[in-house]
Amino acid sequence: MKVSILEAKTNLSQLVKLIESGKEDNIVISRYGKPVAKMVMCNDVPVEKRIGIAKGKLKSPDNLDEYNEEIARMFGV
Repeated sequence: MKVSILEAKTNLSQLVKLIESGKEDNIVISRYGKPVAKMVMCNDVPVEKRIGIAKGKLKSPDNLDEYNEEIARMFGV
């Protein structure tokens, strides 16, 4: 796949997802139609699933919802 620098800037997260998912092997970024960079999967760094990455590392207080009504009033909800 070949994209311009503007397309790469605008759609960076989507391009990264294409590489991560394996839907694209590489993405060539071009300037004025000439290739200047290539995005590829980095096999040296393990890619972890984002959801659940902090599971068990954070604790929330039992009274987490204690101030919901007060906060809603502050925002006029």
